[in-house]
Amino acid sequence: MSATYVTFSLGEHLVGLPVERVQEVLGSLPMTPVPRSDSRVAGLLNLRGQVVTGIDLRTRFGLPADEAGSGTVVVRSASGPVALVVDRIGDVIDVDDVQPPPATLAGPVRDLVRGAFVLSDSLLLDVRLDAVLALDR
Repeated sequence: MSATYVTFSLGEHLVGLPVERVQEVLGSLPMTPVPRSDSRVAGLLNLRGQVVTGIDLRTRFGLPADEAGSGTVVVRSASGPVALVVDRIGDVIDVDDVQPPPATLAGPVRDLVRGAFVLSDSLLLDVRLDAVLALDR
């Protein structure tokens, strides 16, 4: 059975989310820092009058800090929209046949990935969005 995913990159990883969980895809947006917040919180942004929390996916995945991400993926959560700061926005693609996560994944990435799709030139990691948004873990 085929599924449609929005893709983006984090360092060397190509990751994706089911299109139905994505509200919109935007370029880099200015974030207002939140003093004493969790290091995984990139800040707050004003999205057409609505205050939205931004999560730095590089930090969430345990990747080293890099320059500010060049893309923002706004996702739907039970408590409202959340902005995910990513390195680069990719394409919307159809995928089939999810595989278990690769054994080579280690650290926080391992717990945040449900599975993987083998593409012709890369591996697309299927992100467990609810786990990404749960900052208490």
